[in-house]
Amino acid sequence: MKKRCCCCGYSAGKMSLAELPVGTKATIVGISPKSRGAKKLADVGIVPGTELLIEAHAPFGGLIRVKVMETSMALHKDDAACIMLEKTEDANDE
Repeated sequence: MKKRCCCCGYSAGKMSLAELPVGTKATIVGISPKSRGAKKLADVGIVPGTELLIEAHAPFGGLIRVKVMETSMALHKDDAACIMLEKTEDANDE
């Protein structure tokens, strides 16, 4: 099955924020320049290199709650689809 690539143009091998299950830690590797509000995302710490945690998905799938640094925030699934991530290994999780 071929992974769907979003509007951002990143390779299909990367996962988007919208695809990750609850409880997953990941590091941001890129944000689409075509995403709406890219500057606002940067203002709240959503930039390449930042680690985040997927806290919850809304019951009807419209919003995703993520924890960035010490702040929890909700993002629209459409916006989350243009944030590319790599899963973080929890080797030091104690």
